[in-house]
Amino acid sequence: MYSATTKAIRVSVKPIFLDDQSTPSEDHYVWAYQVTIENTGSGTVQLINRHWRITDAQGRMQEVKGEGVVGEQPRLGPGQLFEYTSGTPLTTPSGLMMGSYEMEDERGQRFDIDIPAFSLDSPYQARQLN
Repeated sequence: MYSATTKAIRVSVKPIFLDDQSTPSEDHYVWAYQVTIENTGSGTVQLINRHWRITDAQGRMQEVKGEGVVGEQPRLGPGQLFEYTSGTPLTTPSGLMMGSYEMEDERGQRFDIDIPAFSLDSPYQARQLN
């Protein structure tokens, strides 16, 4: 589990390799990632936009930007959380994801919160010690 807190909003991510949807012989590897967004602050916030940076094992990066997450722009009161699951394919057996969510507070002020960097590891990637 990977976690980051920005302005009292905690984002936790758990990546899961999907062996049943991957085809290593065709350089097709798929992961799901479970995200929990928790408002630990005292005001209500709403998730407006997402921005992901997905980098494969060869350093190729793709960016994904858009409104909300999984078709929603959840509003979170104090102590509330929102959970969702999404996924990403890569042509390499490992990679890295990170990003940010644009949030809006009760006064209409927008701010970015960090999505922690997390690794996408498959059993088909040789382990290396650095």
